[in-house]
Amino acid sequence: MLSLLCVLVLFISSAQLDKRSVENIKMSLIESSSSSLLESSSSSSLEAAHHGHDEGAHHHQLHHHHHHAPRVPRASRSKPRERHPDPFFTTPRTFNGSLRVHNPLFPVTEESYSAYAVMLLALIVFSVGIVGNLALMCIVWHSYHLKSTWHCALASLALWDFTVLFFCLPVVIFNELTKRRLMGDLSCRIVPYVEVTSLGVATFTLCALSIDRFHAVTSVPARLPRVESCQSILAKLSVIWVGSLVLAAPELLMWRLEQRVSPQTGLPVDSCSQEPSVELPETLYSLVLTYSEARMWWRFGCFFCLPLLFTGACQLLTRHVADEKRPSSAASSASSSPKKQQRERQLTRTVVALASIYAVCSLPENAWNIVLASAGVEVGVATRALLALIGQFLLFVRTAATPILLLCVSRSLGQAFMDCCCCCCDECLPPDSSSASSSTNATAISSSLSSPVQEEKLKIVSGTSPAEFFDKVKDAPVELIIGTPC
Repeated sequence: MLSLLCVLVLFISSAQLDKRSVENIKMSLIESSSSSLLESSSSSSLEAAHHGHDEGAHHHQLHHHHHHAPRVPRASRSKPRERHPDPFFTTPRTFNGSLRVHNPLFPVTEESYSAYAVMLLALIVFSVGIVGNLALMCIVWHSYHLKSTWHCALASLALWDFTVLFFCLPVVIFNELTKRRLMGDLSCRIVPYVEVTSLGVATFTLCALSIDRFHAVTSVPARLPRVESCQSILAKLSVIWVGSLVLAAPELLMWRLEQRVSPQTGLPVDSCSQEPSVELPETLYSLVLTYSEARMWWRFGCFFCLPLLFTGACQLLTRHVADEKRPSSAASSASSSPKKQQRERQLTRTVVALASIYAVCSLPENAWNIVLASAGVEVGVATRALLALIGQFLLFVRTAATPILLLCVSRSLGQAFMDCCCCCCDECLPPDSSSASSSTNATAISSSLSSPVQEEKLKIVSGTSPAEFFDKVKDAPVELIIGTPC
């Protein structure tokens, strides 16, 4: 028994000794590999740092102290890398002045006075036009009794006039002052396209209003203006918009940007030229080239002669038909004849006023274009640019003056504008005064509507009696009531 225990103890001790020997062998292998790596690195660094040292003594020292290898400075382990700067910052570049712009405002010279005058005129036109067109669109949108093709056509014209002033006027003025073009080639295409589209909308609006006046006068019985549905109004306005956009489409393909350097200042100068791109398909290129050659006569015939001659012919024909109908209906409508005639004269004045301001602002540009083309006179680049600037300014003046003229001539639009202004003033008053004024206004409205004259006026505007009118406003579907009352 004792012999078995002794054998077991000896076996366990031998196993532990074998395990320790294996671990010592592993540690010795790891230390030898690490020492060889350190030896190679230290030998290369020491050979670079100390030439002429004894290699044998150095290896003996490393073998004797393999557990405590001397530390080698980090800087001497590897060759220091040279840091080169980024070539983006060191490569010399030639600055061609593409970021520089011409500033005529400072320092003050003789050219600065004309620049300040152009800026002042543009600011006045821009402010008046933006406020006037926004006011016209808002009163048509928020007035239920103005939901007719007549007033919505005027609001559509105001929308395009607003677009011309808001997008085209700043680009033109910036180009005139700095000789650079905002948005580059894109503005050379978009600005003429929007301007010609505005001319088309004005042309077709005048024609539509003239046809509406003729139809209203010659219809039997006489047609009264009624509140129309949204679908009917949009269908009629879409004809005007789509026709104008299609007719102005060649402007997108005809213009391109040209850049040159001014010999006086050495600064770049941008200009837009009427040269179609040669990358267009052959058929499309020939069409655009034909349009470019006939552009002057096309604009003169379609956007000047057509609206004015059509409006004048419709006015003469409408007056002739009204004069023939007046003796036959004098006995039956003697009481309502003065009111109807006053209303017809007011609508006729509106159409004539629109045609007049359109003719006055469009005539000068068409006149000098025809004179220069017929006489064969070659004008310089500066003169041609000045004439183009004057023509664009006349377009901007027309778009700014049209809503002001409509608010002054049209009684319904002017009255709606004053009502909206009074509503805004009532909202600015304190609560007590506003409630008192609202109760006073309600009493005045109810008392005024109780009179037969006011009932007849409301019936003329809406086509229904006062009670039916307000019930219709209250019970109208959402798609019919475009805006909300003021």
